Amino acid sequence: MANTQNDSQKHKWLIIVLLLLTSALAGTNIYLLLPGDKVAEPGEEAVEAVEPETPLFVEIAPFTVNLQSDNYGNRLLYTGVSLQVGDEATRDLLLQHMPQLRSRLLTLISGQQAEALISPQGKSELVAMVLNMVQNDLIAGQPELAVRDVLFTEFIVQ
Repeated sequence: MANTQNDSQKHKWLIIVLLLLTSALAGTNIYLLLPGDKVAEPGEEAVEAVEPETPLFVEIAPFTVNLQSDNYGNRLLYTGVSLQVGDEATRDLLLQHMPQLRSRLLTLISGQQAEALISPQGKSELVAMVLNMVQNDLIAGQPELAVRDVLFTEFIVQ
């Protein structure tokens, strides 16, 4: 009988020690994982938070264009395009010359094969061609334009 009472007290103390140890480990983890003021390690430099610049877009109204096609006769592309630009000057210039921009886009896209434009690679090649056209061939004597990306907001080949 004395053994069972002695064993019971040992188990009780063992449980208490394990609970205290578990609580200490949990407290340490919470302390280390919670965000707080962190001191830079020696050799680390403080990095200033850089605010991302607000993207500027020039939206070109959706249009339909005839495409070249070997297999299916007449094919059409209905597309909407947005140009991501880097500054207001580029945006203003593109808006001023929107008729030329639309005309050049229609001419460029109408020379494309419908079958090629269906694939992701064909769309990527078209993006590269549009970027090249806008940055180099839009208007005579144009300044360097900060066009960063061509985004297709609608793209339906029929």
